[in-house]
Amino acid sequence: MPAKLDDIDRRILRALQRDGRLQNVELAKEVGLSPSPCLRRVKLLEEAGIIARYVAVLNASKIGLSLSMFARVWLTAQDAETIDHFMDAMKKLPQVMECYIMLGESDALLRVTAADLDGYRRFQAAHLTRKNGIQNVKTDVPSQIVKQTYALPL
Repeated sequence: MPAKLDDIDRRILRALQRDGRLQNVELAKEVGLSPSPCLRRVKLLEEAGIIARYVAVLNASKIGLSLSMFARVWLTAQDAETIDHFMDAMKKLPQVMECYIMLGESDALLRVTAADLDGYRRFQAAHLTRKNGIQNVKTDVPSQIVKQTYALPL
C-alpha cells in the first residue's frame, strides 16, 4: 500500500530528487519549513523506506561508458531454479545497470553499459550464456537518448 504523503512531503521529495546534496537549511527554506521539522520529516521518509538511498548520478560518457544496450533475454527454462540462478548472476554483474523479469515475449530485459560495441560483444559472449540460464539474446541499440531521468513524478 502506498504511503500517505502530504504536500510538504512531496515538496521535500521533489527537491531531494533534483539535488540529494541539499543541506537541511536550504531544503527547509525551499519547502517552507523551519530546519528542525524539515529534518524530522526527512528522517521519517528515510525510516519509512520512501527515501531508499542517496547516490551520485555519473555522466557515463565522461568515464568511458557511453554505450547503453538493451538486451531482451529468453531463458533456457521457466522453472524457479533457472530464474533464480539468472537473477543471482545478473545481480553480480556491474555492467548490468537494470534487470527486469518480464511478462510477454521475452523472459527478461537488461540495460547493459559498455565502452563500445566490442566491449558489449565481449560482455555478451562471457555472461549472457547458457551457464547463466540464457537460451537466446536479442540486443537493441539506442541511437539517441531523448529523456533519461531518475526522478519519480510526485
